[in-house]
Amino acid sequence: MNETGTAPTDRHRISGRTWLFGDNIDTDAMYPGFAMKLETPEAARHVFYDLRPGWTEQVGRGDIVVAGRNFGVGSSRPVATLFRHLGVAAVIAEEFNSLFLRNAINNGLPAISVPGARENITEGDVVTVHLTDGLVVCRDTTMEFPPLPPMILGILDAGGLIPRLVADGYIAASGSTS
Repeated sequence: MNETGTAPTDRHRISGRTWLFGDNIDTDAMYPGFAMKLETPEAARHVFYDLRPGWTEQVGRGDIVVAGRNFGVGSSRPVATLFRHLGVAAVIAEEFNSLFLRNAINNGLPAISVPGARENITEGDVVTVHLTDGLVVCRDTTMEFPPLPPMILGILDAGGLIPRLVADGYIAASGSTS
């Protein structure tokens, strides 16, 4: 057991190649308005459409988005769903907009605030995130963040808030007749 009272598992340790973005990246830049009318697979092809054309053809399953301050400012567009569809394993930012952070967790996407992330991580680095220990390891640097609490880990482990509520019996599964 670790400090959070949970046993560390491989699913609480994420390693992936990084993609760097700046400060004040808003959800409109991540999920353009025209794409909101599209089904998830097609909409996902337009993530960072204007900001970084072609990124969706380069990002791979298990990659990690790293950003600066105020990441996800703007409307409550469900960007986390698109990131998960693209295979993004986690998002690290110096600071998140609270609405984006909650949307990410509710959709089963680890989103962690890590002071100094932009100064210590270079695009293409492979970093390892230890969710239960509150550590990000990149090359010879270890950065700390508050370990995720068991409740948040449970939501992430279930694949999001709705699957967690179904698993815990609080709501019926889709298509259930009960």
